[in-house]
Amino acid sequence: MERGKPVSLLLIGGKQAARQAYMWCGYRKVEKSERRSVTERIRIDLIAMYGREPHHPTRKCAHFHKVTLYNKLIELLKKGKQMDKSKEKCAPENMVLSDTERWKNIDRHKAEDYVRKLQARIVKAQREGRHGKVKSLQWLLTHSFYGRYLAVVRVTTNKGKNTAGVDHVRWSSDAAKVKAIDTLKRRGYQPMPLRRVEIPKKNGKKRPLGIPTMKDRAMQALYLMALDPIAETTGDQHSYGFRKYRSCQDAITQCHDVLSRDVAPKWILEGDIKGCFDHISHEWLLNNIPMDKEVLRKWLKSGYVFNGSLFPTEEGTPQGGIISPTLANMTLDGLQSLVQNAVKPYWKPADTEYGRIRIKPKINLVRYADDFIVTAKDKETIENVILPLIRQFMAERGLVLSEEKTKITHISEGFDFLGFNIREYKSNGKLLTKPSKEAMKQFCDKVRTKIKGNKSAKASSLIRMLNHMIPGWANYYRYGASSKAFSRVDYEVYKTLWQWAKRRHPKKGKHWIKDRYFKQLHGREWCFATVTKNKKSGKETTLSLKRLADTPILKYVRVRTNTNPYDPADAPYYAQRKSKNTENQLREIDDLLRMIWIHQEMRCPICGEIIDDERRWMTIKKTVNGKPFKILIHSSCKNKKFNPDNISRK
Repeated sequence: MERGKPVSLLLIGGKQAARQAYMWCGYRKVEKSERRSVTERIRIDLIAMYGREPHHPTRKCAHFHKVTLYNKLIELLKKGKQMDKSKEKCAPENMVLSDTERWKNIDRHKAEDYVRKLQARIVKAQREGRHGKVKSLQWLLTHSFYGRYLAVVRVTTNKGKNTAGVDHVRWSSDAAKVKAIDTLKRRGYQPMPLRRVEIPKKNGKKRPLGIPTMKDRAMQALYLMALDPIAETTGDQHSYGFRKYRSCQDAITQCHDVLSRDVAPKWILEGDIKGCFDHISHEWLLNNIPMDKEVLRKWLKSGYVFNGSLFPTEEGTPQGGIISPTLANMTLDGLQSLVQNAVKPYWKPADTEYGRIRIKPKINLVRYADDFIVTAKDKETIENVILPLIRQFMAERGLVLSEEKTKITHISEGFDFLGFNIREYKSNGKLLTKPSKEAMKQFCDKVRTKIKGNKSAKASSLIRMLNHMIPGWANYYRYGASSKAFSRVDYEVYKTLWQWAKRRHPKKGKHWIKDRYFKQLHGREWCFATVTKNKKSGKETTLSLKRLADTPILKYVRVRTNTNPYDPADAPYYAQRKSKNTENQLREIDDLLRMIWIHQEMRCPICGEIIDDERRWMTIKKTVNGKPFKILIHSSCKNKKFNPDNISRK
């Protein structure tokens, strides 16, 4: 810093900062005729720098700030005239960037780093009990440019980006996205009603789904960035639904770990909440959720439109909103500590050396969203202690347990949880997690419907349809004792395909039909396959149906319960976990892809970001130094410029 030069970093500060800047900048009197114009320039510059209206400091500081900024503006005008003279020949005057260029010029890495640091500070302040600091950091995040930008990015890149609300507005162009950033402001914000859509449930009933507008979704995503770090810090350890880096497999693995011990509890309470999202008390949410109360109240009371009529909302949070799962999770947080502290360990007289033994209640809770189980050593503890406490806990939040789905079972009878059947078999005393009979039946019915709905389709088209369905179901149940279930489902699929083939050729014999549609591949008979021809190369390849039985059974490693995805100290753990999952996925597809991924140092050669399971990726062929290479890139980087120097080959 040089004496006499304007100082821009001390525009907002205390008296000490003003004195220091005064020593360097000097004093320069502003005429009365210039005061208004100088003040307006200051206001515009402050809005551009900080994204908000300037505060009103003390009179002395305000006078100094005006003079300092005046000097800065004069200096910038002098530099601008010199630069304009040098650029007259190469660029026109008053050139303005288009909205598309403005959107592409925003540094996404910088935005993510800015938001990530603020979220880490929120976690630290929450753990220290500094609630005022938490509130101020939330305000800073929700009013920042980078936060609003990432909120727009989220709602324009997820699966619901083409789904509009009641206003029928979609942010499909870059110009619309840039304008949307400026609209995400708290002042004057009023959400629009939700568009109500009913989707069918497994039991034949319909689930009400509320679809907000694009602006309301972006506002929810913005405020979720500030709320989710608190939810992860205060949430139950064994709550796995709608939480970052947690899944159904984590909940099933926790159930297996609790119930497979030698001294494991034998009685289980299967709990389910009746209309959890639709009946949460608004009063409880407004009193207990640590976020902007005014904005939250507007979301809860926005109403919904169904069949052309407007209906008010007096309770519940809408299913379909981005922030709704987090609100539901925070509503149910505290249930784990409640049930675990319900019964304390006690001493019981016994014929031992000390004349007594210590009895533990063996109470554990595993929850995924509104589905949960509670374990105990006996049935009486659940009926007389646990169940009344849970009902009281739910009543305070306006919720009620579902009587038809809430039941008490013994581990030898087994219970269904998240599509798995968990049961201890008396024959060998082992606890096994298998796909439930209901889940198997639903998948088989889905496959039969797909096959019967394509009676006249080609065999190659039918194989491609089924190959999109089979891996997803297999990958979900591959972490349990699913070998027999996979073989059973494969047999049901084979029977349906055999009926499909016989119907197509009613006048042909069974041997002819078998030779036409069922081939011998890799030493295995009765493989549903067909020969296809590539239109470009003319090569003939055999396209076969994937089998569930070919899916290897793996052991799932549960996420650590004491980690926080927003804590910088736990970042290496989650990075290692994501890279391991991505490596396993690539190995299953093709081991060559895994080697390419490793040679690229796990990064996309175009954008330089890590390739993991959070963002979609694809393969492209490029020529580098006269040699063809297959590389992995993000799907969003497909149309961007490729730099061969970013590829490292070992």
